[in-house]
Amino acid sequence: MKVFLSLPERTGALCMAYGSPDGEGGIEPYYTHIRGGRPPSAEALAELRDRYRAVGGSPLTAITRAQARALAERLEMPVFAGMKHAPPFIADAAAEARAAGIERLVGLPLAPHYAEMSLGAYFAALRQAWDGQLIQVRGFHDHPAFIAAVRTIVEEALTGFEAERIFFTAHSLPARIETAGDRYRERLLESCRLVAAGSQLPEWEFAFQSASHTGEPWLGPDLLEALAHAGARRALVCPIGFVADHLEILYDIDVEAMAFARQRGMELRRTQSFNARPEFIDALAAVVRGALGAPVFLGAGPLHGPRAVLDQAHDHPDEHRRAREVEELRDDQASGPDRR
Repeated sequence: MKVFLSLPERTGALCMAYGSPDGEGGIEPYYTHIRGGRPPSAEALAELRDRYRAVGGSPLTAITRAQARALAERLEMPVFAGMKHAPPFIADAAAEARAAGIERLVGLPLAPHYAEMSLGAYFAALRQAWDGQLIQVRGFHDHPAFIAAVRTIVEEALTGFEAERIFFTAHSLPARIETAGDRYRERLLESCRLVAAGSQLPEWEFAFQSASHTGEPWLGPDLLEALAHAGARRALVCPIGFVADHLEILYDIDVEAMAFARQRGMELRRTQSFNARPEFIDALAAVVRGALGAPVFLGAGPLHGPRAVLDQAHDHPDEHRRAREVEELRDDQASGPDRR
């Protein structure tokens, strides 16, 4: 039985994602926006077009909108969708929320693992466009509902496939983030350990993927390097840092990594992306409700969301105390029996 407390009125959520180009004609303006207004070179643009053609384009914006619609239905409250680099932009979604009468907004990047370099920019864009109350969800990498959802897709992929090794992956970032003290890698590894702790998995390891060629070191090891040294005949890739199909999944794994594995006599498969799967939408709903301080009951016992930051904390002195209490309750439950 599922029981939910009602949410505050005039409250909404804004799902934020990277965005994707609108057809082949949108590739150049999309990457020009990513590059801060500097158009890509003709050579780089041709390579990008070839990649998008190989997978029939990126469905990320459409999937993000579908995730927002499903989350709105699940939460029974308004949910909006905004992109970092493509229409509808984050500012467009914030304006839509304001026009709908929303006063308190939950900013929810659709990425489980917080890194200031990547997700911090989402919140910067949102703060510029939103002057109401703002709750920032800075990742949900260790939320029990997210971990349970990952276990589900891993177990599905392993049904009838005896993988000798699992590769968990996420998008690489410039290595200097670790010098600056960002715990991105630690958050990723914690997710992997939590998934493995509740399952009987083959041996696993973590690798980064999709590094850009910017002339500076990026986080490694890279997935292709890891595959080359794996010594496995059958392996499974679980892109735990991604929650939807897009170029990094459909090309970097399904085309590039798969071809790389075949050349080495390895059968490589990957887990299905969450997209708008019900268990992932349930996890997002639990995250949002937890951020708002509402207990969430899923199955046998309550789950609570990750720590959230309220920009107007001085107007709500109990917010940080409540967040600490939620974390303590979640930690207590995480040490108990598996509630998949």
